[in-house]
Amino acid sequence: MKLYDEVIEKWNEKVDAREVKRLDFAAAKVWEDAGKNNMILRSDMAYELGGASNKMYALGSTVITGTNSLVPQDEVILVGKDIPEILEDTSYTRLTVVLVDEEAMGEGDALYSAIRNIEYVRYQISPKGFMMRVSTTHNRESVRVSKEAVASGLTFSSVGKAFVDHLHKNPKVLAVKVFFITEPSFDFEGLQKDVMQAEAITKTIDHVFKNVSMDCNVCNLKEVCDEVEGLKELHFKNANKS
Repeated sequence: MKLYDEVIEKWNEKVDAREVKRLDFAAAKVWEDAGKNNMILRSDMAYELGGASNKMYALGSTVITGTNSLVPQDEVILVGKDIPEILEDTSYTRLTVVLVDEEAMGEGDALYSAIRNIEYVRYQISPKGFMMRVSTTHNRESVRVSKEAVASGLTFSSVGKAFVDHLHKNPKVLAVKVFFITEPSFDFEGLQKDVMQAEAITKTIDHVFKNVSMDCNVCNLKEVCDEVEGLKELHFKNANKS
């Protein structure tokens, strides 16, 4: 399953060009999950990852792959400052790459649902003092970090551990790689294009299975299908079953 592999390789190229920190998340403190009570008011906030305005980038994306070499093991990687080191609002990105059991992911609607279920894990993780704010309309994922969490020593190691552990509750998940990026000089504009491409791929997968008899010549998603390895194959394979 190579549907997102090109996007993942773009992410890797951008990250590999920077100084990275591979975090020891396995030894990190298991941080309390605050659930729905994880509300942080501005008066209690140390800073916001992604900032409060569109002037800063606030990106979040989760994609899957069946290519072992892209996610050989569980890993949490940081580019930029860690939570205790950040002193003010900054641009931010969270990227998660999940190695999956391709056969277990299924086909058709089951495949699309399995992808979305893995992606929606971000709505199920709520480390105390780390309030994720997701806007699918504006393609933003920002985070409010509380003063208390900073004082208590919250790090991306603990947040990454929460992502890894939660994703592994899904039997289809084999390994997880999480990137946290806070370096102000990073190519966030390029990352934004990559994240938008990943979402376009997911939407195209859904479109393929809802429109197996579609005319490719008039489809507004044709460009995505033409560019992404496996999408056309997925379409015609599904069409032949109908």
